[in-house]
Amino acid sequence: MPRAPLAGVVRDLLGAVLSYPSIAWWGLVSPRVAEREPLVVLQGVVRGEEGVLLAVRTDLRGWELPGGTLEPGEALEDGLRREIREETGLEVAVDRHIGDYRRTGFRPHTACVYLCRAVGGTLTPQPEETRLLRWFQPEALPDTLFPWYREPLADALAAEGAPPAVARTVEERQGAASILAAMAIDLRMRLSGDRAG
Repeated sequence: MPRAPLAGVVRDLLGAVLSYPSIAWWGLVSPRVAEREPLVVLQGVVRGEEGVLLAVRTDLRGWELPGGTLEPGEALEDGLRREIREETGLEVAVDRHIGDYRRTGFRPHTACVYLCRAVGGTLTPQPEETRLLRWFQPEALPDTLFPWYREPLADALAAEGAPPAVARTVEERQGAASILAAMAIDLRMRLSGDRAG
């Protein structure tokens, strides 16, 4: 694993210590006591000439699909295009709905995943949301990809070029193993200065 300067590693590890309590609240308490409706997240498997686009967010670090949540009154595909543009600087065309991944346990939510194509814009990280953006070849995805993104990515890449089919509905439970895997990825990214892959 590449080494990062010591001052940066110390700062990043302190950031983890400070961010984990708010992430725990967001994932364990807030959905059960403060939210009236289940969370729906829109995510895009964005394809371009360089491969598939992944992002690293500012809070919990690990590679993931770009996306976010709807604004009131917004249509699903419009919200997805807006979120991807805000996070990455890219304009995308939404090709098809791949599936809905219903996750229980830590941070219950439904991830609506779409296959998208980059059609314009300039790839630009947004410091308040995305630390890093990078294209990866589908056969060389990073080790520090959060594990719950592997199945949606595989489903989307298998659907590429295939005749349209009914979108899948997948049920997943994110328990202690998912939490520990995410923490291990986050710490690897921080210790490497975001260079682990």
